Amino acid sequence: MPDNDIRLQDIETKISYQELLLEHLNEALTSQQRQLDSLKRQIDNILQMLKSPQNHINRPEDEAPPPHY
Repeated sequence: MPDNDIRLQDIETKISYQELLLEHLNEALTSQQRQLDSLKRQIDNILQMLKSPQNHINRPEDEAPPPHY
């Protein structure tokens, strides 16, 4: 019987560590998902800025020469 008690205790210990590991992995995954969502929003904002007519960047040959020419 003592062997069964030791085995049961070992199994319970392993399960506790696995539950803790799973919790840490879940926290890491949640954090990374938040970062991904933030980066997606930033990219969408940048794309909207680039598509906006007031932010259109002219080619150098379309620009007027500087005043000292």
